[in-house]
Amino acid sequence: MNNSRAVLLLLLVSGKALIDATVINVTEPTEWWQTATLYQIWPSSFKDSDGDGIGDLNGITSKLNHLVDMGVEVLWLSPIYPSPMVDSGYDISNFVDIYPTFGTLQDFDYLLATAKKLGLKVILDYVPNHTSDEHEWFIKSKAGIEPYTDYFVWNKGIVVNGTRKPPNNWLCAFNSGSAWEWVEEREAYYLHQFSVHQVDLNFLNPRVIQETKDIMTFWFDRGVDGFRIDSMPYPVEDPSLPDEPLSGLPGYSETDYYYLDHIYTKDRIENYHILQTWREHVDNYTATVNDGAIRIIFTEAYANISSVMKYYNFGSNVPFNFFFIKDKNGIESATVNTAIDVVNIINTWMENMPDGATANWVFGNHDNSRVATKYGSDRIDGINFLLYLLPGVAVTYNGDEIGMTDTYLTWEETQDPQACSTDETRYQPYSRDPERTPYQWDNTTSAGFSTNSITKLPVNQNYLTLNLATEKEVDVSHYKNVQAAIKLRSNEVIRHGTLDAQVIGESVVAFARELDGHEPVVVLINWDNITSTCSLEVFENIPDNMKVLISDINSGITVGDRYTKTRIELPAYAAVVLQGITDE
Repeated sequence: MNNSRAVLLLLLVSGKALIDATVINVTEPTEWWQTATLYQIWPSSFKDSDGDGIGDLNGITSKLNHLVDMGVEVLWLSPIYPSPMVDSGYDISNFVDIYPTFGTLQDFDYLLATAKKLGLKVILDYVPNHTSDEHEWFIKSKAGIEPYTDYFVWNKGIVVNGTRKPPNNWLCAFNSGSAWEWVEEREAYYLHQFSVHQVDLNFLNPRVIQETKDIMTFWFDRGVDGFRIDSMPYPVEDPSLPDEPLSGLPGYSETDYYYLDHIYTKDRIENYHILQTWREHVDNYTATVNDGAIRIIFTEAYANISSVMKYYNFGSNVPFNFFFIKDKNGIESATVNTAIDVVNIINTWMENMPDGATANWVFGNHDNSRVATKYGSDRIDGINFLLYLLPGVAVTYNGDEIGMTDTYLTWEETQDPQACSTDETRYQPYSRDPERTPYQWDNTTSAGFSTNSITKLPVNQNYLTLNLATEKEVDVSHYKNVQAAIKLRSNEVIRHGTLDAQVIGESVVAFARELDGHEPVVVLINWDNITSTCSLEVFENIPDNMKVLISDINSGITVGDRYTKTRIELPAYAAVVLQGITDE
């Protein structure tokens, strides 16, 4: 990254660890997306407008003012395309239409127009790796109808002792065994890296690549501002189809995805070249229409830091930073037990970005446990201060702004194919349904999500007290803290200031944002369950006196309180945003 760094060594009080404290000059934002606040909506669970128990586009449109009131600038819609809904819309049967239960193209156009009037950008989830097995392309490919014959990855397999078997040992990501499925009509196996109903496209076929470009053009013509590209590590596999080696990771059975090391099916260099092709298409489209708009690409990849950083160099404006969610290899849940863990994640991302890149921060989404459940309700405000006050793009999953928690679902209620492919004794770690339940608007029927008491996924029973309406009514709440933090993002120090992230003592996450000619902003988060006392003298150029701008709802610290930089006492899990005072 193109930064000047003043590197200090901070010796922890314990004497057991050293951590580099690095002052980082943040990339100067010149385009709207570089400081944007994104809000991800899970369409089926956001707002139901017609009482069928399933969210829809008109429901989303009716609640766009919530995003504006919150301070959001970009709306990201998870899949809204026609789908058999085997995998919640990630099994797409038509890329250029709307799932009928969600509405129509006209409803989408109205949503888009309303969003634009409110000053909101709109980006769509795009899932180019595979189609539904009900997509017209696959139906024709099975039948051998040109030009679709080679739109997918087909193979005759091998014969062992008179029995036909898949061509190799590749496994699907949904822990259900082989990634190959036999089709009698075609007399061949097709590849599916996800559900058996999600058929991998053949990206060695130029026609397929052109189809993906045409889909982008269709939605750009309607006015979308960009795409979040799903499953970016997967489009291209090794065409020689070699067996993948064992991973050696403990705790996985022979049918579990991570039983193997996916060196031939994931994170291949060809995928970066595909992304580069899409980037060129997006830029060519923008140049052709010459409308002055900036169209963006976000990419999803659970991978190691070097693999993720490469996406910056091949056309991704924002490769999502999942290291507060997953471990360094993008496999297991991230270990964020200590203040050191938090600061290491921040500094590792900032120091590995290429020159001119923009940082981003993600703590929750539709595939992972909610922030309040993963980190604990006591840490919600602290997490949100990290999310919104670190430099770059902030990504919020709907409901996290009010501290929604995972919902318990029985085996019988579970719908997620990733969980349903296991069994009732071990489905819970694999299920993504708990974080996908309806948004909790108020304490009326179905939490105000629907007039129907029966919803696609059950409403969390805590909705009577945990809901947006309640958080708006009280003097202090998670939601009001989110509003305050997002408002602070327009501050010049937060937009342009340097970043210095450190651990103070053993348990306080601390970062300072500084800009010449402006009062510095310091965020402190006690990551421990006991009171911690800290000094801000570890930071250079911090004035002697500080005032509280925002504080977490349980700390007892009040906005406007004053502190000297030499002694600040933080109760267990307390989080506070401070600003320097030099004019007194």
